[in-house]
Parts: sequence; C-alpha cells; structure tokens
Amino acid sequence: MLSVHPQYIVDETAKQQAVIIQINEWKNILEKLEMLDDIEAYDKEKNKPSEVISFTQAIKEIKENKSFEI
Repeated sequence: MLSVHPQYIVDETAKQQAVIIQINEWKNILEKLEMLDDIEAYDKEKNKPSEVISFTQAIKEIKENKSFEI
C-alpha cells in the first residue's frame, strides 16, 4: 500500500491550493506511475492483432533492422 502524508497549503479562505509531501513519498509515487504506464502500454499492445512468427524468424528480422542490436 502506498503511504502518503500530505501537508496542504491553503489560501486566506482555508481552501486547499497545493500539497507538500516528503521527497521519498514523491519518488515512490513516480515509481508507481511509471509502472502503471508500463501496464497500460502492455495492455494496449496485447489487444492489437498480431502475427505469430517463430523465434528464428524474429531474430532474423531484428538483425535485418539496423535500429536493433542483439
């Protein structure tokens, strides 16, 4: 579970305007967001139709594409 202990900055009417959190809590939030981005990207890609090719064919195609290195 993500543990956060926010402190709020309020205006003259006591309306919350901003949040202050500890740097280690912020880094933890960023790490969780990056993981969520990865999960969302995976889910998006896995739902696309794809062609199944053999491992050997995949290696051949990667070697032919100069932007990839093995």
